Amino acid sequence: MALVNEHLLKLPNNHFLLDMEKKINTFKVTHPKAHLISLGTGDVTRPLPQASIDAMHKAIDEMGCIDSFHGYAPEQGYSFLTEAILKHDYAARGVSLEPGEIFINDGTKREVGDIGDLLRHDNSIGVTTPICPIYIVANVTYGRAGTPQPDGTWSNVVYLPCLPENNFIPQIPSQRIDIIYLSFPNNPTGAVITKNELKKWVNYAIANDTLIMYDAAYEAYIQDPDLPHSIYEIKGAKKVAIEFRSFSKTAGFTGVRCGYTVIPKELTAGTLAGQRISLNELWKRRIAARNNGVSYITQRAAEAIYSPEGKKQIKETIAYYMHNAQILKEGLSHAGLQIYGGEHAPYLWIRIPERTTAWKFFEQLLYEAQTIVTPGTGFGPEGENYIRLSTFAKYEECQEAVRRIRKCI
Repeated sequence: MALVNEHLLKLPNNHFLLDMEKKINTFKVTHPKAHLISLGTGDVTRPLPQASIDAMHKAIDEMGCIDSFHGYAPEQGYSFLTEAILKHDYAARGVSLEPGEIFINDGTKREVGDIGDLLRHDNSIGVTTPICPIYIVANVTYGRAGTPQPDGTWSNVVYLPCLPENNFIPQIPSQRIDIIYLSFPNNPTGAVITKNELKKWVNYAIANDTLIMYDAAYEAYIQDPDLPHSIYEIKGAKKVAIEFRSFSKTAGFTGVRCGYTVIPKELTAGTLAGQRISLNELWKRRIAARNNGVSYITQRAAEAIYSPEGKKQIKETIAYYMHNAQILKEGLSHAGLQIYGGEHAPYLWIRIPERTTAWKFFEQLLYEAQTIVTPGTGFGPEGENYIRLSTFAKYEECQEAVRRIRKCI
């Protein structure tokens, strides 16, 4: 008989997003006339940049002509997009990369999971906590996370607490870890990291032969020019880090699906026999066997965001979401809530009132304020006393949500 991957059986049936959906659907059934405001999901609401729309229309027309039709895309992506990425995302910040180090994909969430194909099941992993669940899930399916524990942690995962006491920046671990996941600006806390702090992690990785998985999906929201947008702004990082980027939250590509991964040619990992293997070459081999590339139309849309018009339109979109963050942060702070984030990321991490739990507060806001938030427990045990708000709603809805929440607390 066929045997299942039993690691998948370790994933809980009651994933917190499914629990949220059930509770929200129950509310909708019992309150059919209610107008819910959603500050819970990470999905965007602003339309695609007009530059991307125009580029997609043009690309569709090209697909209708025999002389300009495109079939399978190159596995790594079209050169017009990789060159735009190199010029605008890296060279503009003093980072030198080669075209062969950029890999276009259909979104960071899947890529974070797929990259695990390169690595043995018995690597040790470290994650910051609270943490976006995908970093844990990606390792559960390969068996690296171990088994779930009663407190919501996993037996083989080293947790690196991010708390107000350390400004949500994890401390360097005392032990050696094979793979460490870092994400800045962070989801859910909204925290950012300075170059000096990031340098400590690069130095740790070099000294311990550790691989850093660096998620920079929200780098476009950074407001301080002195903060790093890429781990490769730190000397030596190309020897130890893979970086993930996404167009989802910057250009509204959540429904279009496009992002990219950077795997420097200097980056290697070992075999049991001690041989050093290029992860760049190994990833090329893997995607050539299992990938037909991202569509021409999508990649032309992504390229357009680097045009002068596209840059202007994206800047306006990010400003819109960050204005929402300001409205929410100021309004809810006046209600006595302790709020973190919202300065360099489209998320607010909010300490809930005492004598309640994240799920109870979620239900209170759902029924009394008719506003959807995300319980912090979805991001691990460190989130028990928090909720997360996203700023991707409409401006008017953010204003109304502040009024409703202040009234009910």
